[in-house]
Order: sequence, then structure tokens, then C-alpha cells
Amino acid sequence: MDRLGFMEPGPKRQQMNYEHICGTAIFHRCVFILLQERKAKKVNLYAKEQYKTGGVILIKLIIRKFVKDYQNTSDIYVRESYGVLSGVLGIACNLILFAVKLAVGLFIDSIAVISDAFNNLSDLGSSLITIFGAKLSSRPPDKEHPYGHGRFEYVASLVMSFIIFAVGLQVLRSSFDKIIAPEAVLFSPVSMAILLISISIKIWMFFYNKYIARAINSSINRAAARDSLNDAAATGAVIAGTVLGRYVSFPVDGLLGLIISLLIIYSGFGIAKDSVNLLLGPSPDPQLINDINSLVLKGKNIKGVHDLIIHDYGPGRVIASIHAEVSEDLSITDIHSEIDEIEQKIQNQFGINMVIHMDPVKGNTENTHVGTDTLE
Repeated sequence: MDRLGFMEPGPKRQQMNYEHICGTAIFHRCVFILLQERKAKKVNLYAKEQYKTGGVILIKLIIRKFVKDYQNTSDIYVRESYGVLSGVLGIACNLILFAVKLAVGLFIDSIAVISDAFNNLSDLGSSLITIFGAKLSSRPPDKEHPYGHGRFEYVASLVMSFIIFAVGLQVLRSSFDKIIAPEAVLFSPVSMAILLISISIKIWMFFYNKYIARAINSSINRAAARDSLNDAAATGAVIAGTVLGRYVSFPVDGLLGLIISLLIIYSGFGIAKDSVNLLLGPSPDPQLINDINSLVLKGKNIKGVHDLIIHDYGPGRVIASIHAEVSEDLSITDIHSEIDEIEQKIQNQFGINMVIHMDPVKGNTENTHVGTDTLE
């Protein structure tokens, strides 16, 4: 009996109480850990979103400051200003990284940091290609190139894909060397800090190139964005290999470099494939074909359409032609005025210089929305 007059629990009851208390404690501990992990994940996502938002806001402010009439992205000279600005920013960022890494590398006598500095100096080539591509593609039409020089942009992105592919091969070679003949990885807090700063700058370069690529539909900036992301991934692999190399015996930095090199090579192939496809002339987007046909068929006196042909001579330089069936009884003056209005609507809505050929057909003038035969 206890002091209150109750029977004291036996050994079995005490064990059950102990197990119940332990089970409850473990359960609450698991719930606490899950809540902490969920909170940490939310914080990481929030930080990532804030970094992305901050990077986009910064490039928007820079664009408004240095690009005149920045909202008129269909204008070839505005597109040129966007391209030149992205190239100049790339040169500035890479020069800063080169100077800082070279100074720190010489100060701490680190060949790894010095080598990475000259790697950033070589990245200037990509930024120069962006500038030359923007300048050459904005040249007006001439006698030899009556449709302009817009495809210079596709050529520039193809050249950039070769640079990315070469970088991937170089990383692949150095990774194999590290796997075959492993070297001791020296950990330096200063060099780690420099590499982290480098990753931050390269990620910002990825965001601003991606933003500009979307704003002006630029294949060069899409390639530059991938190039910046590849550099950030390669530097991240160096950091991971350096940290993990302190705790494992196998050449983890070489293995990580091997994986990253294959991703870089794959990225280069992807950019090259897209660029060659644009140079050869891909089939138009089926949705664009349907939208153009639907818009033309909305014409009051258009009975049917066929033989839509679209030619892409570079961003903002798309030319198309289509045959529109009209009644032979209509006045050529009235139908010509309607055709002009439709051509202007297509120019305003899709940015396509459209030429509509009228095909007179027998029958009444009612719009029958005949099916179309499309040539792509």
C-alpha cells in the first residue's frame, strides 16, 4: 500500500508504464524532428526564392537604367542593347572574379585558386560572343542578305555550345587524372569562401541571362545561362570534393568532376542541337499554325485557307505567306482592304510579316471555314 492507501503497482505494471513513457517520448521526438526538417525545408525554399527574386529585381533595375525603350523588345536595336548589356555584365563579373581569385591565390600560394582565376578569364570569350552576336544580328538587310542578319544569333549560340563542350572535355580529362592519380585535397577556409562567392555570382549570371533570354527570345542568352550554371555546378563539385575528401580515402573529387563533366558535355550538345535546328529551319509550332489559320478565317469574306509557309530569319524576323480563298464575285478593292487589315493583325499579334495571296473561288461570299492544307 502507498501513503494514500492505493495498491502499489507490480513489476509488470511498472514495465508497461515505463514502455508507455518511452514510446510517447520517442513519438514526440520524431514529430519534433519532422517539424524541424519541414521548417528547415521551408526556410531553404524561401531563401532560394528570395535570392532568385533579388537577382531578377537587380537585373530589371540595370535594364531600366541602361536600355532605352526597354519594353519594346520587338525592336531590333532594343534587342541589341539587351544582348550587349548581358555581355558587358558577363565581362565585368568574370573580371572581378579573376582579379579577386588571382590576388587571393597569390597571397595564400594556392595553385587551385589561381587556376580557377584563369578559368574565369577564359569565360570572357563567352561574353564577347554574346556582344558580337547581338551586334551582328542587328545589322540591317543588304544586297547579299535581303532578309537581314538575324541568324547570326543562332551561329553565335552554336559557337558558344562548342566552348561549353570544350570545357566539359577539359573537366572530364582532369577528373580522370584525379581518379587515376589521386592527390591530397588541401582544405583552406579562405579558398572555400572565394569559391562560394564565385558560385553566388555565377548563379546570378544564370538568372539574368535566363531573364534576358525570355525577354527577347535570345538563343545566345539561353546558352550563356547554361554556361553560367555549368560553372556554378563545377565549382560546387570542387567544394564538395574538398570537404568529403577529408573523410574518405577514395578520390571523391575526381568522381564528382566526372559526373559534372558529363552534364556539361550533354548541355553543350543540347545547345548545339537547338542552334543547328534553328539554322536549318524547324517546323513551325502547331499552335502558331492553328492561331494564324483561325485569325485569317475570321475575316468576313475569307472562305478558306491553305499553303501556310513560315520562314524564320532570326528572332523578330519571321516572314510568312498564306493563300486565302475569296469569292470571285467580290470587288478586288474591298477584299484587298480586308486582307491588309488581317496582315496587320498578324503583325501586331505574332510579330510575323505576313503576305496573303488571294485565291478567287466560285460560290457565295459566306464564310464556310474550309479546312486548311498547311505547308510547314
